[in-house]
Amino acid sequence: MTGRRAPAVLPPSLRVRLGLIAALAALVVVVLGVLYAGHDKPGRVDRWIIPPTADSVRPPWRHVALALDFLGEPAGSTMLVVAIVTGCLLLRRPRAAALFVAGVAMAVGTATLLKHLVGRTIHGAGNLSYPSGHTAFFTALALIVALLATGRLGLGRTAGTSLVLAAALVAGAAMGWAQVALGAHYPTDVLGGWCTALAVIPATAWLVDRMADQLADRTADAGRREHR
Repeated sequence: MTGRRAPAVLPPSLRVRLGLIAALAALVVVVLGVLYAGHDKPGRVDRWIIPPTADSVRPPWRHVALALDFLGEPAGSTMLVVAIVTGCLLLRRPRAAALFVAGVAMAVGTATLLKHLVGRTIHGAGNLSYPSGHTAFFTALALIVALLATGRLGLGRTAGTSLVLAAALVAGAAMGWAQVALGAHYPTDVLGGWCTALAVIPATAWLVDRMADQLADRTADAGRREHR
């Protein structure tokens, strides 16, 4: 099977809608970054959300928050990605494996770069907080899984978009709740991390498809020349 015949990781039916959503998400990331650049205190929205959220998280929910937080830490995220990529390779889905690696790297890398550019801090000058890398990571994973499920199930534009957005919302809300509950991030940091994943993953998926198709074309051309 050539790369051209392999299923695209970004379903064609979703490209336009997800492109628009990605552009809007990128705009939100930029606007929030400008608003909170250099800040070291919660904003008005943050102050409205933080007190009741933090005060309400006690065992056993605190244990849930800590478990979610671990999945976004280097050790937890590495184990999770390695397990998923191994599964993709065993199922002979190299594009999916490539997207998981590239997508997670782009989402986390973008969040890390933005942290240094924006310079927002929490609990001291050394704790850069905007956007939340944990939320970007977990949302990115959910987005990729939803994209692959959409292609696998052959969902249409509306159903596919709904699945992708629902997966992103659930994953982002779960990790975002954990980060705010543990006092690691402000709510607006979480929103920035969520939007970072929404902005980065569709573009990364498109690039993976394009590069895989180009490689498949070159391989096919080389094969035809060999048989002449």
